[in-house]
Amino acid sequence: MTAQALKQKVGQFFFPAVFINDTEENIQETERLIKEHNIGGLTFFHSRASAATNYESKKKIVFNDDSYQKIKDLIVRYQKAASTPLLISIDAEWGLAMRIEKTPQYPYAITLGALPENKSALVYEVGKQIGLDLKAAGIHYNLSPLADINNNPNNPVIGYRSFGENKEKVANFSIEYLKGMSEVGVLGCLKHFPGHGNTNVDSHLGLPVLNETLEELLENELYPFIKGIENNVDSIMIGHLAVPSLNDGKNTSATLSKPIIENLLRKQLGYEGLVISDALNMHSVSKLYKTKGQLEWEAFNAGNDVLCFAENVPQGIEAILENATPERIEESFNRIMKAKEKVGILSGDTFTSGELDFEKTAALNLEIAQNSITKIIDNSNTELSFQAQKDNQLAKLSLYKGVGNTFFETLNSKLESPEFAFESLENSNVESLKNELQNFETIIISLFVPKAKPMNNFEIDNEVLELLSKLLQSKKCIVYVFGNPYVLPIIPYLTKASGLIQVYQDFNEFQKNAGIQFLENIPCKGILPVNIDIQ
Repeated sequence: MTAQALKQKVGQFFFPAVFINDTEENIQETERLIKEHNIGGLTFFHSRASAATNYESKKKIVFNDDSYQKIKDLIVRYQKAASTPLLISIDAEWGLAMRIEKTPQYPYAITLGALPENKSALVYEVGKQIGLDLKAAGIHYNLSPLADINNNPNNPVIGYRSFGENKEKVANFSIEYLKGMSEVGVLGCLKHFPGHGNTNVDSHLGLPVLNETLEELLENELYPFIKGIENNVDSIMIGHLAVPSLNDGKNTSATLSKPIIENLLRKQLGYEGLVISDALNMHSVSKLYKTKGQLEWEAFNAGNDVLCFAENVPQGIEAILENATPERIEESFNRIMKAKEKVGILSGDTFTSGELDFEKTAALNLEIAQNSITKIIDNSNTELSFQAQKDNQLAKLSLYKGVGNTFFETLNSKLESPEFAFESLENSNVESLKNELQNFETIIISLFVPKAKPMNNFEIDNEVLELLSKLLQSKKCIVYVFGNPYVLPIIPYLTKASGLIQVYQDFNEFQKNAGIQFLENIPCKGILPVNIDIQ
């Protein structure tokens, strides 16, 4: 094979990051990369300020109403520049909305994890609908779902993105989600091999270390991946985490570890599909090598076929050409071509089809809301509230959303009462709220958790935690939590609540369903997907 032909094949391994809200100059730079280096694909992010490791730079993320149209136009433009059709990928764990505003958003994995096992068809539907949304945009490859088992409540980055801590459920739901996407011809990806659930370091910023033995990993972390391999998963993403027991005692990231990819994943677990690295700009690996291109070579040499978010394409291609055998290049090239064949882009198929269907998403979200809502404490709250309303002893308190929220509006159809809200420290006074609420015996509290990630107590202000603490100790409080269930342990005296219902999402469909559940005292079907100690 000529050196030029080999170089064309090596280009296929590179999936640099591209940004929907890039400048014309950046776009032309990407077109040059596509033309000159025959790269295999692209991974889309919203903007440079929000991508992978850049979020700690505190750059302002600018929102654009036309991002969806922009990505469609960019994909057409980039495909025009490519002599080998590009495989377009994106992180769309909970839909395009993870990266693109004004597109359908589906529930987080932790919400789906609250569904009973016999409702796994809803997870399949989520995978299918997300697949259809990606197709409408011209995207072939969703870097989802997580097969990580959520067995460490202090995990700063997995948390709400995992289906929970039960390995069977994580495996089953991951496979349902993948099957839904596959049904509509979109590629999926199980991540972050060999399992990022039991870590307390964010691998965007540092290198987490897993201290389990191979036996322990086979028993737990690896279980969903093994099930995925049995079900022919399209691709597996390697996480930036070190597992010394699998790597001759060394703290090398799995992404750069031959023993983890070649020995464990390929030989021992028998996986023959596509292996993709986690983003190579993440700080756990990006700062390891001074020479440009060496990181890309090390990742390829360890066994990755696709180098995601590769920052040094020309140098990486050269390093692989210098060091790799033609056989190894051929192996990875064939796997990438097989993926491209599966989505039909090699046969000149334009792929893009259909429109975004917001109504279908809303109907699906409502059904998920009806089956995931979870009762944690129940003392006949509905009767209690109607009685309190009669005695003028009932108030409603909304935290982090105004009183015009869908949950309160739904309740007000039958259960009107004075309403109060705390929206932020700037425009709400906690002291005056305390005083005003003193006159009521029963309080329905809706907590709209400000952030999904646990950093800084999910961004709940200390003043709000104090207010909750006071109310829970002195009133009959019925608490509805719209957000990550890992928030529950940080609320003091929560066990004193008269009622506690976990709702997971603040979507309108979830708020509306929560209101109906309350008024009609409907049994809750959801199951907490993680073990949580409330105080």
